[in-house]
Amino acid sequence: MKKFIETIKNIWSIEDLRSRILTTLLLVLIYRVGSYIVLPGIDANLLHQFSEKSNQGILGLFNMFAGGSFSRASIFALGIMPFISASIAIQLLTIAVPYFQKLQKEGESGRKKINQFTRILTVVVTGFQASAYVAFLKNQSSGAIIAEYGTFFFWLTTTIVLTAGTLFVMWLGEKITDKGIGNGTSIIIMVGILARLPQALIQEFTSRTTEAGGGLLVFLIELAVFIFITIGLILLVQGTRKIPVNYAKRIVGNKQYGGVRQFIPLKVNAAGVMPIIFAQAIMFIPATAIGFATSDSASGFIRIFSDHTNGWYNVIYAVLVIVFTYFYTALIFNPTQMADEMKRNNGFVPGVKPGKATADYIGAVMDRITLPGAFFLAMVGILPGVAAAVHINSNFASFFGGTSLLIMVGVILDTLQQIESQLLMRHYDGLMSTGRIKGRTAPANV
Repeated sequence: MKKFIETIKNIWSIEDLRSRILTTLLLVLIYRVGSYIVLPGIDANLLHQFSEKSNQGILGLFNMFAGGSFSRASIFALGIMPFISASIAIQLLTIAVPYFQKLQKEGESGRKKINQFTRILTVVVTGFQASAYVAFLKNQSSGAIIAEYGTFFFWLTTTIVLTAGTLFVMWLGEKITDKGIGNGTSIIIMVGILARLPQALIQEFTSRTTEAGGGLLVFLIELAVFIFITIGLILLVQGTRKIPVNYAKRIVGNKQYGGVRQFIPLKVNAAGVMPIIFAQAIMFIPATAIGFATSDSASGFIRIFSDHTNGWYNVIYAVLVIVFTYFYTALIFNPTQMADEMKRNNGFVPGVKPGKATADYIGAVMDRITLPGAFFLAMVGILPGVAAAVHINSNFASFFGGTSLLIMVGVILDTLQQIESQLLMRHYDGLMSTGRIKGRTAPANV
């Protein structure tokens, strides 16, 4: 406890770090306040039925990403997901379209142009999703819409407000990244998820302590499994495979350089939370296309994507997670660049020739460790559907692994790692006495 208090004092004594933490808390507070501001033309007192429908099936997951704003018909109802979807599309274009490949290689100027394209596409995606949201709102809770608002006027104002809300949330995320601590988009999603955890625990406890709920023992078993899954996710996020690298001895003047062994830490889950976010965004598309239909109103092939407890939904979702894990790892991991950098610094992997052979070796190792990581990530992704299928409360089931828990674990570790780096840079002790916290080494939007 004394060590913890001393660490808090050290954090607070660093002016830049204190300013960043306070800025992050202020921007997060603004986001949470905005998530409770109801859209114009909506009677908040008549939204009970809509809230119940919005927490079912795939819409419950969408509501989770929006921090509960979706079910409250808030100005931030669509959250940050349109921006995530636009980012996915632009990243795919950087692979398939030569023009975007050229922009990616232009450094800072190219990155600014890509960000501008992402913002424009975000407006388009938000407009489409806002129209679908209005249709769903009118179908599920038409009584909550104030009669004085005409159909066209309500659609127009709601679409504009939702689009502006998403762009404002996107701006908050960028400001947190620039002026605060951690990745802004990731923190906004994490805060929205964490805000729903206490209520989910209370609902599950209440349902289990009733006569038909199985009793307190069942609830304690669920908590134990929840903790076990959390520990597994921490191991997945922090797991590394170390490749030894020797550096040749160099004598400059009277000093000797090199001649030591170091290691390249390759992450088992180098892609972080992005594959599961990408897969989730793809699974949202059919539900958006049919106006956020619920599993009751959907039919046929579309019904699969409207019910996250459906077996085929989980199979497709798991396959997408595995594919996106390899795709995003290939996007951010460049073994050729690593091999060239080692060669320039007179480094080599024992038993492997420098240059292309080293790049092939590092790439092969990365492919081998990515496979179990991708399968474990896919298994974690489908756990909420499995939990809901065995009659765990839907709100608590969304935390039972899957996107919510992975984002919380990844973002919290990444943020703590940045705080620890700030402490160590100023010659203070880190957050842990047994070793440094390993955050996500790969850049990510979330």
